[in-house]
Amino acid sequence: MYNIIIKIVCVVNTQLKYHRISEIKKEEFLGKEIRIRGWVYRLRRQKDKAFIIMRDDRGGIIQCVVPSTTVQELTIESSLEVQGILFKDERAKEGGYEIRGNDVKIYSLANNDFPIREYQSTELLLDYRHLTLRTRKMITIAKIRATVLEKLRNWFVENDWIEVTTPTLVKSAVEGGSTLFPVKYFKDEAFLSQSAQLYLEALIFSLGPVWTIGPSFRAEKSRTLRHLAEYLHLEAEAPWITMNDLFSIQEKLLIHLIRHVTKDRNQELIFLNRDILTLNQMTEPFDKLSYSQAIDILCSNDINIQDGEVTRKIEWGDDLNIDSEKLLTKDRRNPVFVYGYPLQVKPFYVKEDPERQGIALTADLLLPEGFGEVSSGGMREENITLLKSRIKKEGLNMDSYSWYLDLRKYGSVPHGGFGIGIERLVRWIINLEDIKECVLFPRTMARLNP
Repeated sequence: MYNIIIKIVCVVNTQLKYHRISEIKKEEFLGKEIRIRGWVYRLRRQKDKAFIIMRDDRGGIIQCVVPSTTVQELTIESSLEVQGILFKDERAKEGGYEIRGNDVKIYSLANNDFPIREYQSTELLLDYRHLTLRTRKMITIAKIRATVLEKLRNWFVENDWIEVTTPTLVKSAVEGGSTLFPVKYFKDEAFLSQSAQLYLEALIFSLGPVWTIGPSFRAEKSRTLRHLAEYLHLEAEAPWITMNDLFSIQEKLLIHLIRHVTKDRNQELIFLNRDILTLNQMTEPFDKLSYSQAIDILCSNDINIQDGEVTRKIEWGDDLNIDSEKLLTKDRRNPVFVYGYPLQVKPFYVKEDPERQGIALTADLLLPEGFGEVSSGGMREENITLLKSRIKKEGLNMDSYSWYLDLRKYGSVPHGGFGIGIERLVRWIINLEDIKECVLFPRTMARLNP
């Protein structure tokens, strides 16, 4: 028998750890050797020294001072790593910290024609969106957007709603056939989903309150500052609820969201010059305004609508347009629900108020400061006879909704829900003019690239 001796050799990696810029801007790192990786955001050369403003992969910014001879060919957006000692210097740009570099490694020299400069046209920024995403503004917006999604999800998890996923390719319309994107589906025709709502209604019978978040598509020929052809849609549906429940759920969701986003993304909101105090003044319950009251206000302010080729004064029975919603909310600090719309302006699945013929049990949530509609919801028609009548009246194909009608055949219950447009929500939180800034790669009537 042989005695086998196994010797284990531990190799200690003495290589200096890489840090993100946000980590090293702390007193504990002062005077210590550190190493960062990133891209050249700004560059200024002197005879002996070069001042590099570096940006890392989370948008952190810091000034690095290195010998000019080490970066003679360096260009904007070149990728590199810098090793050096961290100092605090109030003269240093971007927070009063700088790295005095003693070692520079260039990974890739960028072409000297980077198209995104300090001042560019909106269209150029959209044409080069894949590069515009590197700007501090877009990085900051993306971070806030990510936090919005995180906090929304947290609220649903904490309140025992179940997250689900639903199809993107569908056979039938939810909102209206004129805004569908058709897609060839083998030997058949399908459409890109306008909403997950009908599928969520199927799930409440087995899972109770459910919610989802995913893309929705609307082929609306709109060139406004708040319309997208593809947008991120949060939708929720629950059994055994009332209109008052729907009001309360959305109030609590938005209050939770604003409190957490303004805390966790305080510095980002300050960078974008958002008035955080105004956001945090929002309280529940939100104001409630009947559709009839809204029309009275709009009529007294001579609001016009476009009716085909004709421009005319708004009147009872018209849906609210952008100008209407702006006027109703421009002087408010709290969101407002507009409820009790005419049944004729709402989709086939909405429930008619049993106490008011021709009035729908629906409500749109309008954001303050003129931002307008962010959410639409209400009670769903659970009576199969009434639902069939509405489908027929709308001129829809009854066969396409056979599975949806089955939900009313087998144990239908009172239920309702709502949908929130994430980009509209982000636009208001950040106080942005154009909704295209709220999505990383916008899709509009005029833009499909990049």
